[in-house]
Amino acid sequence: MRSNVSLLRRLVAPLIVLPVAVALQSCASPDTDNVAHTGPYRADIRRTALGIPHIKADDWDSLGYGYGYAQAQDNLCTMAESFVTYRGERSRFFGADARPTLGATFGQPDNLNSDFFFRFIVDDAAIARYRKSQTDEIRALIDGFVAGYNRYVVDLEHGDFPGAHTACRTAPWLGKINIADVYRRQYAANLAGGEARFINAIATARPPQAVPVPPQSALHDDVVPVDAPLAEFGGQAGIGSNALAFGADATHTGSALLLGNPHWFWTGPDRFYQAQLTIPGKLNVSGVSFLGVPLIMIGFNDNIAWTHTVSTAKRFGLFKLTLVPGAPTRYQVDGSSEAMTPTRVNVDVLAPDGSLHTVSRTMYRSRFGPLVNLGPMSPALAWNAQQAFALRDINTDNFRVLENFLEWNQASSLDDFIRIQKKNAAMPWVDTLAIGRDDPRVSYADIGAIPDVPDELAQRCTPPVGKAMAQALPGVPVLDASRSDCDWRDEPGAVLHRALPVTQMPSLLRRDYLGNFNDSYWLSNPAEPMTGYAKIIGPTGTPQSLRTRLGHMIAAQLQNDPHGVSADALGRAALDSRSMSALLFKQPVLDRVCSSDALAALPADPNADQQRAACKVLAAWDDTAAAGAVGATLWDELWRRLLTIPPAQLYAVPFDRAKPLTTPAGIAADPAKLAAALHDALAALQRAGIAIDAPRSAALYVQRDHERIPLFGGCDTGGYFTAACAAHPFDASGYSMNVKPMGDTYLQIVWFAKDGVIARTLLAPSESDDPASPHYADGTRDYAAQQWALIPFSEESIAHDPALSVHTLSSSDGKGKAQ
Repeated sequence: MRSNVSLLRRLVAPLIVLPVAVALQSCASPDTDNVAHTGPYRADIRRTALGIPHIKADDWDSLGYGYGYAQAQDNLCTMAESFVTYRGERSRFFGADARPTLGATFGQPDNLNSDFFFRFIVDDAAIARYRKSQTDEIRALIDGFVAGYNRYVVDLEHGDFPGAHTACRTAPWLGKINIADVYRRQYAANLAGGEARFINAIATARPPQAVPVPPQSALHDDVVPVDAPLAEFGGQAGIGSNALAFGADATHTGSALLLGNPHWFWTGPDRFYQAQLTIPGKLNVSGVSFLGVPLIMIGFNDNIAWTHTVSTAKRFGLFKLTLVPGAPTRYQVDGSSEAMTPTRVNVDVLAPDGSLHTVSRTMYRSRFGPLVNLGPMSPALAWNAQQAFALRDINTDNFRVLENFLEWNQASSLDDFIRIQKKNAAMPWVDTLAIGRDDPRVSYADIGAIPDVPDELAQRCTPPVGKAMAQALPGVPVLDASRSDCDWRDEPGAVLHRALPVTQMPSLLRRDYLGNFNDSYWLSNPAEPMTGYAKIIGPTGTPQSLRTRLGHMIAAQLQNDPHGVSADALGRAALDSRSMSALLFKQPVLDRVCSSDALAALPADPNADQQRAACKVLAAWDDTAAAGAVGATLWDELWRRLLTIPPAQLYAVPFDRAKPLTTPAGIAADPAKLAAALHDALAALQRAGIAIDAPRSAALYVQRDHERIPLFGGCDTGGYFTAACAAHPFDASGYSMNVKPMGDTYLQIVWFAKDGVIARTLLAPSESDDPASPHYADGTRDYAAQQWALIPFSEESIAHDPALSVHTLSSSDGKGKAQ
């Protein structure tokens, strides 16, 4: 048997440093070293139905150890590749021109731009600041998480788990991680609402002078194709969530009721992982986190439950730099000249012949943040002799996120939860709905890290070019950097430097209900609209999405029950697959295209016959996207085309801010345009090989090995409350959720009874991304069947779960003991 000392060294040894791997050289003290503490660690990984791990340990290090091991066991390949991404090593292993195949909050930039971004922005200094600012508990959790992940990698290397992780088991990029890797992961998540949407723009920013020609063996880094900044969060429309919270006045039980339904990535590094984390007497919380995060981010404990939706608040801003004549890397502030700070960044690149060469770029920072290349948006925005643009992300110094989640994980009441929320103001790009035990109220707040840019400042300091950019980047402040009085404000009482004070952010407590469906805070409850806040937090008095209108309609319908809103009814509503676009506009469209007069006027030809058949299908359709519904796919393709008609021409009744949930209404578009859109939709179905009377499942499904699982719901544009939407062309694969899938992910319905918390959940993508895992598709099947799981939370319920298995993982014995 190996000695304990050698085993511990093996478990926590850092990743062998490759030429591009980086150490935290600025951190000399032991507590900021890259190497995790050596334990000893001991944790019980107790898995119940669907493979959900309930990690139990006696200390923070051991809890992280068990959680790191469990996440790696279920999702090793995705996690390993993401650590390569955050280190800025994708080009080294996958080549410069390739892109990640899985979606993420940072989009899918080419590897070379991705590497330059992460090596420049998520650098040693940022990670050192991040780790230094953490509490002892957070550091211990992360230290243990790293050791647990590495323990699993070593077990795999020693031949354990045969057949698992075939996609990466022998890959050169699979290996141990160090502490800096986990902090990079957290930092990347921080920036998802800001700098991570500008990877290409930051990676390709350079002054307007001739770039020296690199050696022939190097990549030509002065000619790099770039995309415009991501217009949508994560580069995909519809990323967000549904959230509804009903207070005691609505439930009639004295207890509040919460629905959380994030519409999120099914694959990739930001997919949700479901678990329970327990340290007796200190922590007991259940829910989900991103891969690589050692805490619960959406979930519940014995006293509170919460969920998030993506906020409309802008977490970043742009600054127009006025350059010094003849010096394109110097800019003016109040008449004085300041120099940009250059940083030479090197990236190793794998060539087709297997050799490595280094590509270098000089990247620049200003006092306002890194320089960005906005030239692809318009030549007028290029870095030239007169101007340049810099980007500042409020979350670059927001290091309270993990602390906030840990305190929420331990919160004792709704008031305690709100106190923590206001104390930290740490949420990086989400708003929050929450309920508490023995509390009749429900809470909504968009309290987090938001730039302090009041409307007066934006109006006074936006240059003409900023006003011209408003359509491309709505709500983003673009300010004149040549005047110091145009910088973000820094007010007393703000938790974070240059962030809005908590008193200037929206929050609401009510006893009936609150909801958010990714529109702004404005109509969290339509009976009490919130106004008067800075525009940077989000718009008011503007058209609401179809999903928002449907969400509030569902809330009103649930409250019509004289017995009160029940968990059963909320569960059915959460999976409501009705299309709000069809509910509101299908009949008006049919009235103009499919009336008896309109059909009688059609010529006798195949196109007319198709239109008649389509009218018949749509008229009979029940307006849902249930797996067996006939007509949903045809309608979605038609509606997508109708949305290209300007609203003033499409709708009979325009938006009225006094009636935001019932307008716009009706259809006024020219019947010829409607008919043309219908013919285009029919042609699209024909090209995809989908019959117009095929059920929804013919187009919407997910493939798991040889099993095709039919799904329900649809995309945000169609106004579906249940989301299942993939970002790829509508072709022979229809709406297949096997490519860039996004939709319902972790759904939870939570309430409090006298004997404990009760939670029903669904995990649509399943717990594991490994085809060899028994939990690769079981959660997806349950979701497709709309079969909610009652989650074991108490020690008694865990012990009595029929699927229970226990794995005691210890760093002192070399192997975990399975029971």
